[in-house]
Amino acid sequence: MKIITFGEIMLRLQPFGFERFVQAREYEATFGGGEANVAVSLANFGKDASFVTGLPDNDIGKACLQELHRYGVSTEFVVQKSGRMGIYYCEKGASQRPSKVIYDRAGSVAAGLQVGDIDWKAVFADAEWFHFTGITPALSDNMAEVTLEACKAAKEMGVRISCDLNYRKKLWSKEKAGKVMGQLVPFVDLLIANEADADDVFGIKAAKSDVTKGEIDLEGYRSVAKQLTERFGCNMVAITLRESVSASRNLWSGLLYDGESMFVSKKYDMQIVDRVGGGDSFGAGLIYGLTEGYTPKDALEFAVAASCLKHSVEGDFNMVTVGEVQALAGGDGSGRVQR
Repeated sequence: MKIITFGEIMLRLQPFGFERFVQAREYEATFGGGEANVAVSLANFGKDASFVTGLPDNDIGKACLQELHRYGVSTEFVVQKSGRMGIYYCEKGASQRPSKVIYDRAGSVAAGLQVGDIDWKAVFADAEWFHFTGITPALSDNMAEVTLEACKAAKEMGVRISCDLNYRKKLWSKEKAGKVMGQLVPFVDLLIANEADADDVFGIKAAKSDVTKGEIDLEGYRSVAKQLTERFGCNMVAITLRESVSASRNLWSGLLYDGESMFVSKKYDMQIVDRVGGGDSFGAGLIYGLTEGYTPKDALEFAVAASCLKHSVEGDFNMVTVGEVQALAGGDGSGRVQR
């Protein structure tokens, strides 16, 4: 059974090493985007993953398709049209200097998709899971409508749905995000958020926590998860918990609430190579665990371990194996050479 993800994949341009935009003379070109990152992770774990998007009908679009195929992701339902591909520029932070992202994605083929462009019944014909993020409906009003169209079709066909809220202030306001996501989340079975998303999108804030200071109170987040479940009827709510010591060092954990019990993962002290895609790798790990029949606790531990490892991998995509994730989740975090 397939796992379907839907969103925009972009060209990622990044200065080499830790150079700043103002000093860079060369940029490394790769591809990345929330839902595509999830699809690549799942394909890498051996799942049948399919990514749905819009791409330009030119050589850049073709290069992107080839990159997805390289990792085993199906692109059968990608829509190709005349137009441009979105770009994002990424400057990697270090120590007390934060990373920086600049978007150049307005008017992309993906953002221009319209209701009716995608045959969702065909897409979901042999699917068991559908995943999207809050970035996709933020791209344009018509993409919000297409996302709603997809959710309705998935629900009608008995496909489980997950959504990562992924609020991006550079794409839309909190008020608009709350209105649009408030129409989409009632379709969602598994809702994923980071430590700030629920507050930004729905005004549901964790008491006794301050994300800017890295102060996390678990009972406050239990309340957040409970409120989200009760308001929207989700079966599960997962929240990643990032305690930022600096741009180079974070403490990383997560929780999963199933309407009755809250499960909390172990905590990892990470030295960061590349944090972009960390939340996507968590979502992919959780989807993998739940579709493989893991208990909620084991699925959570797998997801947090997978996303911990992603922070050590350059680029958007999480290039780790199930065995590597299981080893870390099982307690082997020594980083010793494997011979």
